[in-house]
Amino acid sequence: MSDQPYTPSLFDLPDEPTKPTKPQAPASQPPQPTPAEPLTRDGAALLSARVYALVKACPSGRVTTYGWIGAALGYPRGARMIGWIMNEAHEGGIPAQRVVSAKGELTGSWAFGQRGRMRQLLEAEGVPFDAADHIDMKRYGWNPGRDLAADELQRILDGADPASLAVSDHLLALLLDDPASPFRIAPSTEV
Repeated sequence: MSDQPYTPSLFDLPDEPTKPTKPQAPASQPPQPTPAEPLTRDGAALLSARVYALVKACPSGRVTTYGWIGAALGYPRGARMIGWIMNEAHEGGIPAQRVVSAKGELTGSWAFGQRGRMRQLLEAEGVPFDAADHIDMKRYGWNPGRDLAADELQRILDGADPASLAVSDHLLALLLDDPASPFRIAPSTEV
């Protein structure tokens, strides 16, 4: 054997040119639909299951944001989309009170059935509010993209089970039609 490094030669090339492959998402990111592959109801159910899995992973006594959940899923501008999905979180066991705005403000508290219920749930978990009714995000914020190791994040996302989720027509319409959605099917322009 030679101590020379191996250098490929012309004879090592395949007989036929290889087809370019679709770029794969990094291991820490779930695969993202492309414009050639529009979001389906099953895809929306999987996305919802992943959102709920991350919300369930948020520790008691901590809060996360719509934007942090979106970024952890590979949608750094997906805060509004996460809000739409959380609005559909009628399944028991999803600690929806732990998802707040990036400023530490309560959002979606109307979804808890009565005024102040979201705050009561968070205070019962040990999350305090300042005089302006904000949460100290530096102290109580939980960012899954930062606070989870890449393999742990992937394990949570891979364990998300969409089987029992029914995506409403309303949510699917928002995901496909709203200008803020990363899945929006833009109308074609005729020339």
